[in-house]
Amino acid sequence: MVDRYPTSVPYRQRTDGYHTYRIPAAVVTGAGTVLAFAEGRHASAGDSGRIDIVLKRSTDGGRTWGALQVVATEPRRGTAGNPAPVALADGRIVLVHVRQGPSVTEDRIRRGQVAAADGRRVFVQVSSDDGITWPAPREITGSVKRAEWRWYATAPGHAVALRSGRIVVPGNHSLPPSGSDTGTEGKYDGGHALLSDDGGQTWRLGYVDDNPDGYVNVNETTATELPDGRLYVNARTDSTAPGTRADAYSSDGGQTLDRPFRPQAGLVGPVVEGSALWCSSPDVLLFSGPAAPDARALMTVRASGDLGVTWRAVHTVSGLPAAYSDLVRVDGDTVGLLFETGDFGAYESIAFRRIPIAELTP
Repeated sequence: MVDRYPTSVPYRQRTDGYHTYRIPAAVVTGAGTVLAFAEGRHASAGDSGRIDIVLKRSTDGGRTWGALQVVATEPRRGTAGNPAPVALADGRIVLVHVRQGPSVTEDRIRRGQVAAADGRRVFVQVSSDDGITWPAPREITGSVKRAEWRWYATAPGHAVALRSGRIVVPGNHSLPPSGSDTGTEGKYDGGHALLSDDGGQTWRLGYVDDNPDGYVNVNETTATELPDGRLYVNARTDSTAPGTRADAYSSDGGQTLDRPFRPQAGLVGPVVEGSALWCSSPDVLLFSGPAAPDARALMTVRASGDLGVTWRAVHTVSGLPAAYSDLVRVDGDTVGLLFETGDFGAYESIAFRRIPIAELTP
């Protein structure tokens, strides 16, 4: 019997020298190679400590995978994470990511207890040979991070190459607190975009949305270009607004938002990262993420036929635990879903499922 939804597992816990793999990000190169990025976490499943960015390549559409490659490390055995890759029309793959020192945690950064050299810094590196080799990264922190920001993260998930040639990397940050607050409160979260108009050589900030009112305070963010040229941006939010998602549009390629982020209560799920992807032929806007309202479980692809206004479920992977995910167009007939999942916990593995695009139209 032929499997309608072939699913492979590029990463499993406690293999290739790592305790856990998390934070998937996927792109397909001009040569048709699927690149599956992740964080390789050495000591535990935790978000800090010694973490590398790793990569596996597939030359058969995500059915099988090559050997693990280590793409980026923090030289002091700290954290290199939040991979945000994008495949450019000229064949290069640009990877933006962040680093932090070895004894640093998000809590300490948000409280302002970490020196700048150990805090969140931003880097870019470029592969010119289909993801086989990765020259040393270059730091761009000064161009894309405001001095007052504390926490900082790129994406995670794939970045976007617009039809204009601009690269857009959605990001998030935290503001310093006021009054008796510590800075760990969700109301200090904000969103922004990193922009490059020269193929990743130079970078600058685009939109910034960070009003600390406790209503909508965006966190991990995904973006995709719509057929009318607008950028659709969808973010995780933990605030008093309805639901756990917020979205916005940009008519100038991510430089500004048409309106601030607003609640998107039509995407029911827990507070977690998600992925957005526009697919043409057939035309559909997709979103992936867990659909259980109160747990990281029930990985589901949802579709919108009205450019993000309303949504409905079109493909459910399983009722198992599941967390972060990334969508990628594999070929003319197939969408790929790279996602965290497991039988007894969401972080046991990172799997890749091939889904016929014809089944995803709303």
